[in-house]
Amino acid sequence: MLPGLVVPPAGLPQVQKGDLCAIALVGNRAPVAIGVAAMSTAEMLTSGLKGRGFSVLHTYQDHLWRSGDKSSPPSIAPLALDPPDLSEEKGSVQADTTLQGDMRRLTLEGEEEEGEVQQRCGEKSLSEATEDPSVGGLNPDPTDSKTLQEQMDELLQRCFLHALKYRVKKADLPLLTSTLLGSHMFSCCPEGRQLDIKKSSYKKLSKFLQHMQQEQIIQVQELSKGVESIVAVDWKHPRITSFVIPEPSPTSQTIQEGSREQPYHPPDIKSLYCVPASMTLLFQESGHKKGSILEGSEVRTIVINYAKKNDLVDADNKNLVKLDPILCDCILEKGEQHTVMKLPWDSLLNRCLEKLQPAYQVTFPGQEPIVKKGKICPIDITLAQRASNKKVTVVRNLEAYGLDPCSVATILQQRCQASTTVTPAPGTKDILQVQIQGNQIHHLSRLLLEEYRLPRKHIQGLEKAPKPGKKK
Repeated sequence: MLPGLVVPPAGLPQVQKGDLCAIALVGNRAPVAIGVAAMSTAEMLTSGLKGRGFSVLHTYQDHLWRSGDKSSPPSIAPLALDPPDLSEEKGSVQADTTLQGDMRRLTLEGEEEEGEVQQRCGEKSLSEATEDPSVGGLNPDPTDSKTLQEQMDELLQRCFLHALKYRVKKADLPLLTSTLLGSHMFSCCPEGRQLDIKKSSYKKLSKFLQHMQQEQIIQVQELSKGVESIVAVDWKHPRITSFVIPEPSPTSQTIQEGSREQPYHPPDIKSLYCVPASMTLLFQESGHKKGSILEGSEVRTIVINYAKKNDLVDADNKNLVKLDPILCDCILEKGEQHTVMKLPWDSLLNRCLEKLQPAYQVTFPGQEPIVKKGKICPIDITLAQRASNKKVTVVRNLEAYGLDPCSVATILQQRCQASTTVTPAPGTKDILQVQIQGNQIHHLSRLLLEEYRLPRKHIQGLEKAPKPGKKK
């Protein structure tokens, strides 16, 4: 992904869309990935270094690497024109104008955790991407001369005071500290910026809240083992009473508006029906054939018209329909062929719908409808136990609802303050799954149901959320 690309003094190397490029860690010219440029250098600069820059073909520790001798990349010193090692800015990507064979070189600095390079989403792992201020992190105010850490400290305190003054009520106490962060502080973050405690001087929420407790703004207690809650708030504290939501500066507001992403709108999902070979005789009179896709209302109209046209409505009881040979073959079971002669309208229509094959239509805002056979797979949330006896939350099938797994993982990493990875879902070719440390189903529920407004019937696994007071 292009966010995080560091332009060297000589400028970005000139690449064209489709050019083969090598990707390496900062401080080591040995490639750890090979990819194809998704756009030219000019297009990268025009986009403001946003979006997907490269499609990865091969990476260190992928299946191709495992089929070889599984050696680690050699250490190749940077050339003199390479920028210095940005060891304090993990996750940054660096480009230079050297060529390695006929491949343009791009280098990125990553962080190896426990000797393993995490699965990359595109070119960068999520742990690397969120260390970069421009990828789901701080998005610093370009008009502010303070350091990134100082800006994050100010943003953290601003969101904290905003939440206490305008969102948290006395009736909410005691309030889990994780709920304060996930449900209140994040929603108080100014548009165009993201709250990341790890980039502040506090590093952890508990340390920040201890500092706020020392200022006598709040009182924190461990009401159950390992779970802290805010039990008291001094709403008359000068820092709360004097807090006013700052107005964004004209410059930063213009920049934020220019870079604002389109908000997510859930797709319209409609159940449809497909005519199987066994029911073509019933539908051919209305001009339909095997494989025709119909809405439920259309099916009802066709069946009603068929019954009336063939004088199948019972003369003595208009609520009953006589079954002719075609209806018998289409909707009756084998054992019913000689015993069931009539059916009520609702039973006839329901049986007909049950015998049709399922299909569905998905319509995203501003796009043409997409029709597919079968049933739409729900967003699947599961809990898994790892070898270390730690739980992880796994989410699959986000793509079917127009959600980018990488974006969802970045949001969850920020809100849950837990590591996330995006990997191919087992047994699939092009479906990704998001994995988050711990039981994070409460956060997922708020994100999918309240913010994305997805229907609950299309999400399975929400019942596995931790019970109140239970440690995740």
